[in-house]
This record gives sequence, structure tokens and C-alpha cells, in this order.
Amino acid sequence: MAGQDDIEIKQYEGAAGGWGSMEGMAHVLPKEKLNAEALDALRRQNKPEGVMCVSCAWGKPAKPHVAEFCENGAKATAWELTTLRNTPDFFQAHSVGELQGWRDYDLEQAGRLTHPMKYDAASDKYVAVSWKEAFDAIGAKLKKLDAKKVVFYASGRASLETSYMYSLCARLYGSHNLPDSSNMCHETTSVGLSNAIGSPVATIQMDDYEHCDTIFCWGQNVGTNSPRMLHVLEKARKRGVEIVTFNPLKERGWEKFTNPQNPVQMTLGTSTQISTQYHQVKAGGDISAILGIAKIAIEADDEARSAGREAILDHHFIEQHTVRFEEFADYARKAKWDDIVRESGLTREAIEDAARIYLKSKAMIAVYGMGITQHRYGMDSLYMIVNLLLMRGHIGRPGAGPGPVRGHSNVQGQRTVGITEKPKLAPNARLKQLYDFNPPDWQGWDTVESCRHIIDGTCDGFIQLGGNFLRATPEHEKMVKGWEKIPLQVHIATKLNKSHLHPGEDCWLLPCLGRMERDMQASGPQAVTMEDSFSHIYGSRGKATPASHHLLSEPAIVAGIAKAALEPNENVPWDAWVDDYSLVRDAIEDTYPDKFSNFNDRMWQPGGFWKGNPAAHRKWETESGKAEFNAPRAMNAAGFDDKPGRFRLVTLRSNDQFNTTIYGYHDRFRGIHGTREVVMMNHADMTALGLFEGDMVSLASDADDQEDRVVDGLRIVPYDIPQGCLGGYYPELNVLIPIEHHALESHVPAGKSVPVTIRKSR
Repeated sequence: MAGQDDIEIKQYEGAAGGWGSMEGMAHVLPKEKLNAEALDALRRQNKPEGVMCVSCAWGKPAKPHVAEFCENGAKATAWELTTLRNTPDFFQAHSVGELQGWRDYDLEQAGRLTHPMKYDAASDKYVAVSWKEAFDAIGAKLKKLDAKKVVFYASGRASLETSYMYSLCARLYGSHNLPDSSNMCHETTSVGLSNAIGSPVATIQMDDYEHCDTIFCWGQNVGTNSPRMLHVLEKARKRGVEIVTFNPLKERGWEKFTNPQNPVQMTLGTSTQISTQYHQVKAGGDISAILGIAKIAIEADDEARSAGREAILDHHFIEQHTVRFEEFADYARKAKWDDIVRESGLTREAIEDAARIYLKSKAMIAVYGMGITQHRYGMDSLYMIVNLLLMRGHIGRPGAGPGPVRGHSNVQGQRTVGITEKPKLAPNARLKQLYDFNPPDWQGWDTVESCRHIIDGTCDGFIQLGGNFLRATPEHEKMVKGWEKIPLQVHIATKLNKSHLHPGEDCWLLPCLGRMERDMQASGPQAVTMEDSFSHIYGSRGKATPASHHLLSEPAIVAGIAKAALEPNENVPWDAWVDDYSLVRDAIEDTYPDKFSNFNDRMWQPGGFWKGNPAAHRKWETESGKAEFNAPRAMNAAGFDDKPGRFRLVTLRSNDQFNTTIYGYHDRFRGIHGTREVVMMNHADMTALGLFEGDMVSLASDADDQEDRVVDGLRIVPYDIPQGCLGGYYPELNVLIPIEHHALESHVPAGKSVPVTIRKSR
């Protein structure tokens, strides 16, 4: 196992992009010992007839750049197309007990898995098996288990074809436990936007960025999470668009960007300023910051109308398309500035500056990420963003609307084709008609509910289609104990990770093809499809040589499990679907004709085809039939009170990371190199506690349940972060998050405001 890198903490002065991105790729890519096929994949990435990146869900433009990939996309490609191999010999050399002590990085750096494996308890090692042995044993075990207690989890990378087959397999089996990675990040969006405007996703398309005059941004780190978006923001700034950003930390991507494809900027070292205003709101303080803007707008409108001047708000839109405006307006009028300033962490003057931009906007896009959704009252933060848009009619017109930025490259699409634990979102009537069975109609387990059942020992089986569920979830210590008692674990994966190293009674490791690899089936080379954050659907074709001739595709693995575990059903052609994925797309079209008409004919359309969105046309599929204003239940989204010694921990990704995948130990933008075991802290808070740069501390949970959750050995790093707030890396600090510390309605773990205390190490 590789040792810890030399630790260096040094402020980074450069812009996002530029030579820094080149250096970041140069630091990671050579370690994967890439061949020419990886370079070809990058050349084809995110282009028509090409391959969709396995990283974020930003769209594939109809007219792509020469290089339509970013630093993190290149790292993700290298990670998948590495020539490093994790063969059965590796597992013979290392026991599971030994591997439990390895870092996340080192586990995946062992390379691509090459053979199906079964855990052998006697030797504490994984041993190679045949695919037939694996499928037969998994099927026999599933037949013995209570289907209502088996989880079918999906990460956000699986294609639409795989996701459709997987969700159908689960329902035919009798399970409706279909959580996915959306439960951990953007479920607040899915629930909140559905309630407020009748649509669970963005109403905008990529072209809307060419028509907006204002962009407001909350809780999203563009430089790390969706770097290709910077090209769109750069163009917007050059035509005078105002960009107003709210985020606890100063993130370099929202500050300045050097375009790697601009020879002048690269040569001269110049950059484009992205944000015209940057407000470092306190963790969870977005509710009050937006409330302040709304208060200013509503009171200015009251004054203008009283004086007979032109209204500030769009009252025609409000009257025709919304409900409960007056209830929200009264709440805003009565709000006290002292409360707004205290809870937002911003000065009144700063909020007034932001309000001036809002008041003159004609077409405003609202961008946000998990800094909004991952709070106890995350729904209220989201509702406040929607309120701000509705007040001036900024939904359903060109250049305006909510634009949540998704993480996983197909997490939104999986929900579109049936990965959901909610019966009201499942196409049960159509599935019954097509496949002649009675789908489960009960509420399944989401991520939090699945964790509860794992912890209390009532989960009988866990099938994991990609991802690293155990590492990604809260309440880590209790989860590990429960995970090891699950009677059946099935992991469909490309690389080894922490979730695979706490096997239960029966544990199987099934290696699959990567998206960028050639997928040859009986009818020839296959393509798959994905959906981006804009609800556009694209084809993707891998061409690289598979990492091993023992690998199966994800559809083939799903079909293998289904045929072994389920009674034969002449209406479900598993073998034909595996032979020809276009038949799966026909089935998707039959199930969802309104979204997928002429699916196979349209999948290669440049820029993808849009599945549609009623709210974008001001058709509101809500309970009231109109867009709905909502007054917040709290002034801050954190969901706990401040008190002496208590801090709000914001868990973060580095720019050398994608979710639980760690590409390296160099967080360039934050100047932290060689370690992830840090706490980012405000200077004034350090002084108050007598702490100095480099001091070693522990963080302890300060939740109301009084459970003892502690992470030791963390290095203090002075950082530009609001007082009372701390920053630290996910997933290492998930240990501190209680399973019940989640967004109230959506159950998204509240990792952006975790109550903790600091203990100085002795």
C-alpha cells in the first residue's frame, strides 16, 4: 500500500482551469499507465456519436469544443481505462482483514477487477468463481429471502438500459426497495420541485444560458463538481451577465477561470472573473439570505404600487400561475433584519447588493447544488429559491428557471426509467400490462430507511449496482456492524472499494464492463444511453478493449441474476435484451411513450433529445394545479441551534475526487496537498480556542442523541470560511453524521451542516 504523501499546505493563487488543470491531470494520469485507447476516449468524450463521460451530468453540447472534457472527466476516464489489473492473484496475496486497513485510493489503485469472485470465510479471501456458479448461487439465495427485505441499490452511472432492466428485475422479484444515489444528494430537488412546480428536475436547457441576463448560484462548487460548466459561465460573463454566488467557502471556480482552450489566456496567464458578487453565507443560511432579498423586493413593490409607479414583481404571472403569494409576502414583510443578518451570516448591505441585481433581472437562472439540498431544512432552502423565481416570473420563459446541477452522469435518468422506491413514481400499471405480473405497490426503502434496516439487522440482502454505499452513508460504525450481518451481498463493480470489504454470510463481487469499453453482444457492438441535468438523452458508445475477457456488461449481469432468481416469464425477453440493447430501448419506449417516442431513432441527435418538462411551459402538475409559494419553517436550514463550542461542519469534495473515488491527495484549489485528514477553520475561531495552524485535533459529534462519534488525527488548516463553520472531507467525516440527521421530507443525509465540537489532541 502506498504511503502518505508529503504534506504541504500552501494557498493556491491560480484560477480554475488553465495550467493548473494540466498539472492536475499530469499528476494523476501517468499513474494509470494509460494506452492510446484512453486518449481516443478523451477525443470522443461528450461528443455526438461519442462516449458520455462517467463523471458529472453536465450536458453534451450539439457543437462541442475540440476537447469536450475537463480535468475531473479526464481523471475519471483514466480511472476506468487504467491498464492496472486486480486479478485473483491479488486476492490470494491479501486477506479481506488486511484490505480493510487500506486507504480508498489504494484499493482502487489496485486496478480493474478481472474475474467474478466469492468471499471465502475460511481463508478470509475472495476467490475466483465462474459466472454460472455465481448466478446459480445468488439466484438460489434470493429465492430463500424475504423480497421485502432485499435492497436493489443503484449508483448514478448505470445506463438507462441497465437501470430499466434492474428496476424491472427488482419488481418481478417482489421488492420495491430501489434507493439510488439521488437519495444521498438531490432527492430534496426531486421532492421539493415536484411540490412547488410539479416537476422534479431543472426546467431550463443548456441554451437558456445564452438568453439569461442574471445567474444566481447557491451551494455548488463548479470548479470541482462540473468544470465544463465554466465555459458556459465564461461566455455569459463576456456578454455582461451578472453572476451572484452564495457559498460558505470561496471556491476558485466561482472566482476566476482560465480557459485551457484559449491560447491567449494560456499564454498570458489571464483569466475571466466569474462571479460579480460573492457572498459567504453561513452554512444553512441561504434561507435567510434569500428571505432578505425577497423582503427588499416585496417592500419595494409595495412602495411602487402605492405610489402609482410600475410594479417590481410580476403580478400577472403571480395571479395567473401561483398560489399562496400573499402568505409568503406577509412572512417576508414581518421578518426582522436582525434575524436575517444573524442567521444568514451576511450583512444587510451585502444582501441589498444582491437584491439590486435581482430587481433588474429580466431572465434569471437559479443554479444550486448539494449546499442547498443536504440540510435538515433543505426543502425550505429550495422553496426559497423557487419563491425568488416565481416573484418575477422567472420560470417558463427563455433564459430563466431553476437549474440544479446533478453529480452522477445518469442519476437523473435512472429515476426516469423506474429506479424509485416510491410507488406513485413507478409505472406499475404499464408494467403489469406489458409483463403480466403485479408489481409491488408498497413504499420501499430509500437510503436512510435501508440504513436503518441494515443497522437493526432486518435487511436480508443488498444488491449494489455500482457505487460504494457503505462508505457513502452516515453512521459508519453502526453501518459496518450491520453490513457484516447481511445474509447476501452482491456487488456489481469495476474496482474494489470499502463496501466490498465487510462481507456478510454470502458475498459476491461481479466485475462489469466500463462505459468506455467495447460491448460486443450477439447482434454486434452495443451502445447505451444517459440523461443529463437538462433532461436531454444521449447515446454513448464505448470502443476501448475490455479490461478482461471475463467481464460481462451490466445488462448481462442483471439478466443473469434475474434468470437465476425469478420464475420464467415469457413476456420478459432477458436473453434477447442482452443480445440487442435496442430492444431494451423499445421496451422503455413502450413503458414511457410520452418521453421516449422514436427512442432508437433519436438517441444520436446532436445535443441529445429533450424528454420534455411541463413546468417549462408553465403547466403546473402540483396538487393545486399552480406553482406554489412556501414560507420557510426556519430561518436557517441546519436544523439545530448554535451554542458555545458547537460548530457547523460542511463536508466537502476535493478537486482530486469524485464522490467516494479518490484520485489523489492534492486539493489544488484549497492548497492542501498530501492529506485529507484536515479541518478548515476560521482564524477568529482558532484564536478563540487557542489553536494554531498545524495543530492536531479531534472532531466529535454534538448531535442531540448524545452518541459518541469521533474522528481523530485531523490537522487544523486556517481557511476563509464563516465563523462557526468548519470544512472537512467527505467521506472520511461521514462518521460524524447521525443516520437521523437528514433533510426532513427527502431523507437526504444533512452533510452540509453537521453539529460537531473540537477536541485538541494531546
